[in-house]
Formats: sequence, structure tokens, C-alpha cells
Amino acid sequence: MVEVGRLAPDFTLVNQHGESVTLAQYRGSKNVVLMFYPWAFTRTCTGELCSIRDRIGDFDNDDTVTLAVSCDSRFSLRVFAEQEGYTFQLLSDHWPHGAVAQEYEVFVEAKGTAKRGTFIIDKSGIVRWSVVNEIAHARDLEEYRRVLAGLEAAA
Repeated sequence: MVEVGRLAPDFTLVNQHGESVTLAQYRGSKNVVLMFYPWAFTRTCTGELCSIRDRIGDFDNDDTVTLAVSCDSRFSLRVFAEQEGYTFQLLSDHWPHGAVAQEYEVFVEAKGTAKRGTFIIDKSGIVRWSVVNEIAHARDLEEYRRVLAGLEAAA
């Protein structure tokens, strides 16, 4: 398991626009909310991501970036983002299938998707908080806000 207090494993994935995004590109400049979710267009995933969209200033700003990762293709993620009005980055862990989710130990082999795992990574690349829920269980975004506020206060 990716441990709190340890350096977050680096990765490069493509976003919904086909642009490469590397976790390390934010080191030294932004905290990262790294959020794995099972499937685009499903009720719980859409609800969680819409909650971030509706409070985007808390999750995507001068100090923080949100990276939402699923095993869907970048093409479906683009349609999903356009349909729901997401301005944050949706990253495709489609190929090699679930490789980053596997590295973060949230991949469910039997279903070919990720659990609902979130890792808050500080500006130095250290995991400061995490939660992993099963596929059917939504996360509490208020916890993210509290953790991010604590990082800001400590800075």
C-alpha cells in the first residue's frame, strides 16, 4: 500500500485532451488530490466528481490540483468531462490497463477497475493522507477540504 509519509509513486498518464500529465510536474508548486474512481458515467462517480466541480476553488487553485484517474479511455473521459462540465483533469489509466491503479494498490483485477482511492500529496511529493473505499462506497469530500486546509496552514 502507498503509505502516508512516503514519496508518492510517480506516473505519466494522458488526460481527456490527450496531453501527458506527470505527477512529478507538480512537485514544488502544488498539492495534489489524486483521486481514483471506477467508471465514467456512473451515478456515484459522477456525483463525486460533480461535487468537486461545484467546489472547484477548493480543489483546483493556485496551491492545489485535482487529478481524477479511471481505467476508461481518454476518448470516453473527454465526453464525460464535456457532458458534466469538469474543468479539472481526468486521467486515463487505460493502457497498460490499470497500471497506475495497481501501483497505488487500488486496482480490482476481477472487475478491471479501481476502487475509490484518494491520496493527498503535498508540494514535496509526500503522501499526507489517504482513504480507500470499495467501489460501491462514496468518499467524504469534506475530509479532503480539511486535509488541504491543514497543509495550507502548515506551509
